[in-house]
Amino acid sequence: MTSTTDATPARKTAAESVPAPRGRHPHSRRRHGFGFWAVAFAFLSVMAFATVPAPLYVIYQARDGFPTFTTTVVFAAYGVGVVASLFLAGHLSDVHGRRPLILVSVALELVAAVLFLLWSDVAGLVVARFVTGLGVGLLTATATAHLGELRVRATGSSASAQGASVAAGAVNLGGLSLGALVGGALAEFVGRPLVVPYVVFVVALVVAFAVVLAAPETVDRPQRPVPYRPQRIAAPDGQAGVFWAAGTAAFAALAVQGLFTSVAPTFLGTTFHVTDRLAAGATTFGVFAASAVSQIVFAKLSQRRQIQLGLVLLVGGLVVLAAAAVLLQVAGFIGGGVVAGAGVGLLFRASIARAGSLVGPEQRGGVLAATFLIAYAGLTVPVVAVGAALLVVPTLPVLLGYVVFVVVLALVAGLRLAARAE
Repeated sequence: MTSTTDATPARKTAAESVPAPRGRHPHSRRRHGFGFWAVAFAFLSVMAFATVPAPLYVIYQARDGFPTFTTTVVFAAYGVGVVASLFLAGHLSDVHGRRPLILVSVALELVAAVLFLLWSDVAGLVVARFVTGLGVGLLTATATAHLGELRVRATGSSASAQGASVAAGAVNLGGLSLGALVGGALAEFVGRPLVVPYVVFVVALVVAFAVVLAAPETVDRPQRPVPYRPQRIAAPDGQAGVFWAAGTAAFAALAVQGLFTSVAPTFLGTTFHVTDRLAAGATTFGVFAASAVSQIVFAKLSQRRQIQLGLVLLVGGLVVLAAAAVLLQVAGFIGGGVVAGAGVGLLFRASIARAGSLVGPEQRGGVLAATFLIAYAGLTVPVVAVGAALLVVPTLPVLLGYVVFVVVLALVAGLRLAARAE
């Protein structure tokens, strides 16, 4: 009798309705819990799709005979799409809701997948990567905010937002790692390497779209129309120092990731003569996986400790990578990249979390979008500079210059952010 009467209130509590945002239908805690996992799956699928082409660039390059600079242009199209989307629409979920923007993002990725399948020359690659970037730009800030809000409603505890932040960071960078590995593995072991990876992700993205349809909304409808404006890159009142330090640290972190999703496979092929497609995908996977895992392993450290440890790992890893490039040690090159990737994960997550904590929920989507906008510039601008430099400068000096640039930027921004963190 006791166990039965004790279980009944527990079941009622688990299924109780959560107050709905203005103009929305109420849903149970269980439904919000499902929504959390649905959005996480969509986030993972979109981010994984974003890196599927990374190990395939060498195949396109061998087929069409274009130079490494063209690879960086194709990659830059992705970064331009991300930045444009964040600037034009990354903040709109604060007004129009999280779920509609996530659905549009997944739909854009499906369009990009079809473009990869039907239009695979250089012009098609540029357009497909641009559309991919548009979808990612819509998703990153929106899904990060949505996961936190869904988790709080599912658990009834505001403290669970911390765990959702860890999950969002891990899914973001973990998805990027998974896509590169899947793309490389399918290209190596399955026929039609420029077709099968995209077909696989068409299926995953269709499933993601379907499950997000069932996720609850967490944003109030505005009582009166809100005039449209592009995303402003402006610090919250009185928080300029912290905001810009967070944005710059995130820029430096993603500059490392940009290296491994664009020209690192070419470095492996030209400098180390590693042409295996799975090896190229596994290298990118290792860097991004280390980024995701480090966020989980060190999640309980304070923000200040995470930033400090992230800087040690990022700088130390890049130094090892540079030394290995000089000494022609492929294991050191890959190992240094993985160590730097672990530092990237900690620095990136702490930067995003710090920026998001500067404002309340009603402004969080916009502030996160502005921070991601700065961060994704780091994924694009330095890589394009590398591609241009490779037209006139040998590979090794370009790589070493890139490492020095990222190390200096990370140290300056990271130390300032750590001084203001808790």
